[in-house]
Amino acid sequence: MHSQSKKWGAYHIYIDGFAGGGVNISRTTKDFVLGSPLSVLRVQPPFKEYHFIDFDQQKTEQLRDNVGRRADVFIHQGDCNNVLLTEVFPKISANRKMRGLCLLDPYGLDYCWETVQQAGSTKRIDLFLNFPIMDANRNALWRNPERLPDDRIIRMTRFWGDATWRDIAFTEEETLFETRTKKTVSDDFIAEAYRKRLKDKAGFAHVPKPIPMRNRRGGTIYYLFFASQKPVAEEIVIYIFDKYRYKGVQR
Repeated sequence: MHSQSKKWGAYHIYIDGFAGGGVNISRTTKDFVLGSPLSVLRVQPPFKEYHFIDFDQQKTEQLRDNVGRRADVFIHQGDCNNVLLTEVFPKISANRKMRGLCLLDPYGLDYCWETVQQAGSTKRIDLFLNFPIMDANRNALWRNPERLPDDRIIRMTRFWGDATWRDIAFTEEETLFETRTKKTVSDDFIAEAYRKRLKDKAGFAHVPKPIPMRNRRGGTIYYLFFASQKPVAEEIVIYIFDKYRYKGVQR
């Protein structure tokens, strides 16, 4: 990114859709540690602008206190989908020299497909995004889908973009007395289907295989995806992902 800035004046923006308050508590040491917003502000060379978004007003106020007064930092309180679609992404689309690196790292199914698709359509935004498979399994990818409440179906469809997730996640089997629908595919299969959507539907040219992020018991909490238009960006991320893929990365 820095080489692009020097070569043709690219203007790079960093975006965090679920920024939090800027400081977290380590689960192992119980010490305070820097969250992603304060960590990225230390990266050199810096981005031209930083856009931090969080739905929780208390967290955005805490982040303002932690960041201090900086002309290059913009803190937004609200639903990240609305903020990105109405404020941040249009700004990048309107300026041909702007490029964005956007992090979408929620705990649950909290960003919608429209947001991801809009990022892809700009051709100027790279994404790191977490596919929260554990939350998806708890909310929608049940072994017995006939019992799914309507609100959970709506939530998963909003996240996925359409109802095709049901065809991918569930299969029908014939028993002696009835036809039953149940989940038989693996989490890896669902993640691969989402990777295909990022390429075919959202328009990202390069989407390497995601890395599973696991808890202490080895269960996958989410898959970390990267989506870009640039082959060199994909090569760098593949190197990083492969370095940690088989080390049981934990969150």
